[in-house]
Amino acid sequence: MTLHLDSQDILEDAIRDLVRQDTRLAPILQVTGMPALRRREPGFAGLAHIVCGQQLSTASAAAIWGRVQAAFDPFDADAIRRARADRLGRLGLSAAKIKTLKHIARELGAARLNFDVLANEDADAAHATLTALPGIGPWTADVYLLFCLGHGDAWPAGDLAVQEAVKVGLGLATRPTAKQMMPLAEGWRPLRGAAAHLWWSYYRVIKQREGVVG
Repeated sequence: MTLHLDSQDILEDAIRDLVRQDTRLAPILQVTGMPALRRREPGFAGLAHIVCGQQLSTASAAAIWGRVQAAFDPFDADAIRRARADRLGRLGLSAAKIKTLKHIARELGAARLNFDVLANEDADAAHATLTALPGIGPWTADVYLLFCLGHGDAWPAGDLAVQEAVKVGLGLATRPTAKQMMPLAEGWRPLRGAAAHLWWSYYRVIKQREGVVG
């Protein structure tokens, strides 16, 4: 059964379980204290928000997302599916992002994509479903699973902040690649999403800056 990180209490219980599973995490938790749960809007809006912000500065992403939200009331998959591409372009969306959002909207409309199913699938299967969509890379898929769906085992192996935190926290000689991050996290299943919260908190402490979208 998939754990969902739906509350701070659930996250804290998961972190305590992780520390019991892997005692190497105890000193990490001592440094960070309990991480705060981070959640973003679920459903199509949450995924669209992440897509809109890909490869942009925080300020630019926020400005474009604000315009997109303001242009559609309600903001949902049907509205994006029906919207003209030139209208979306005038809001600041690139052609590639328009293609991505419209494809997701069509998949939802045809019931070929279901976010409730994704939330309860094995994390690796859910990751594969999302990355099969055009314009959805591994980082976007993992951030969506973790922050929008609260998937307790989502593991952002390609996130540079998590990689750097794992390197420092586990005393590795070099920063692990996304491929190397998978076996490193194997022992944290089915709580890899909680582990990611802990490592992001550790990155914030050691680097004095945030490591992921809030």
